[in-house]
Amino acid sequence: MKVYGLKCSYFTGKLESYLRYKEIPYEFRAMTVREFTKTIPAKTGAMQMPAVELDDGRWMTDTSPIIDWFETQYPAHPILPEDPAQAFICRLVEDYADEWMWRSAMHYRWSYPESAKLLARQIADELTTDVRLPGWLKRNRTEKRQFNNFVLGDGVNDRTRTNVEQGYKTLLKVLNNIFETRRYVLGDRPTLADIGLMGPLFRHFSMDPTPAIIMRETAPGVMAWVYRVWNARASREHGELVSGIPDDLLPLLKEIGETHLEALCANAEAFAKGQERYEVDIQGTPYTDLPVSHYRVWCLEMLQKRYKALGENARSGLSKVLEEQGCVEPLLRLPDVRSGYDPEGKTPFGHSSLPVFKEIKS
Repeated sequence: MKVYGLKCSYFTGKLESYLRYKEIPYEFRAMTVREFTKTIPAKTGAMQMPAVELDDGRWMTDTSPIIDWFETQYPAHPILPEDPAQAFICRLVEDYADEWMWRSAMHYRWSYPESAKLLARQIADELTTDVRLPGWLKRNRTEKRQFNNFVLGDGVNDRTRTNVEQGYKTLLKVLNNIFETRRYVLGDRPTLADIGLMGPLFRHFSMDPTPAIIMRETAPGVMAWVYRVWNARASREHGELVSGIPDDLLPLLKEIGETHLEALCANAEAFAKGQERYEVDIQGTPYTDLPVSHYRVWCLEMLQKRYKALGENARSGLSKVLEEQGCVEPLLRLPDVRSGYDPEGKTPFGHSSLPVFKEIKS
């Protein structure tokens, strides 16, 4: 099996963390521009990374359904807890890490010169080996493109910058408190919540110069957790999970309700109206001119379906927790969201929707 991606990539780091933990053998291949723009879209239907080429010739993309598929093929040591309420919380945390923390990760990478210069060199050196241009020009183009697309183009400006950075600091504070008492988010072995959080926290926040300093100085427990997850192997992680939803996780659920779920609702509303841009108020901060994402409508649709599919007992107990943290109302504000994103249920083996630009987001 081959994994195509970049060693500084958000979602490649997430997938590699999962594969390493489950001890699923793979060969990493640095993606080139031609592969990213030609080969991968032709094979998967989407221009994004990472992409997986299986031994039988099939191709996959999008880390969340990729991980779900691998869980069916390698059922030993599952990363979803048996407790349905905990399993839903894992899904919610993963979605927040994938889709909300993206903005903070991009901002810290591309708004600060010490990070931007370093990462522009790394990406240009790894991704553009097949582009015949001077190195300085490739680096400059990379830096400018990423900043324009994923900072300015994603609502980061003088009005929102404080909120964007506070989101990262809040996550660090909550997690550092959790890791003072246990090794992983829900206990003494990794779950999907840990794997999902490795997206932003591993190859962005813990490695890019600017956010890494903040992590080391203010949340060393999170820094230790990052490398603990990277070094974890299912065959030797035999710890137990906590019972129920621990109190120290509640501040993170509150943060998710105030940020990610609000943004998902506003995005879905705009999509239903046929808009290409939308605006939303997050924790008193007005975000304007944000790009509407078809994929994130699907994210909300899937969260709703999984929540409604819970058994009565599981949903009853979980609802009380989520309601107290302000999550249920934004989760269900739009009844019966239908994205039409993957109507034939092909993910992770490609889909018939338009290409999704989920990563050169690096």
